[in-house]
Amino acid sequence: MDIKRNGSRPSGKGPEAWFSGSVRVDPLFQVGDPTRISGGQVTFEAGARTMWHTHPLGQTLIVTTGLGWVQSEGSPVEEIRPGDVVWFPPGEKHWHGATPTNAMTHIAITESLDGKNVEWMEKVSDEQYHK
Repeated sequence: MDIKRNGSRPSGKGPEAWFSGSVRVDPLFQVGDPTRISGGQVTFEAGARTMWHTHPLGQTLIVTTGLGWVQSEGSPVEEIRPGDVVWFPPGEKHWHGATPTNAMTHIAITESLDGKNVEWMEKVSDEQYHK
């Protein structure tokens, strides 16, 4: 058994290479043999969002608080609320974040393939975000 005590893993500012706006990342659990799964709690202040990105084995989001938006390339922006669970299939280009007026927190769960769990791409433009 391994218990990760609350407060034992420091919060961090979301890197500008991955996010636009103010984002806090709280690691929950990390990849370690034999598992390939990791998870974190991500809090987006109003207007903050990820860059476009993909995951080699997909991604699951569990919305815990606030109001957010998600979008897969070529699809409309969808609103997400607490209790919603979002699944992005492997290789699906997407982004997620808060709405312009509300913060949003979700738990993000990914699985690594050959040591990699995400490929970051370009920024989500203001025009794309406000569609």
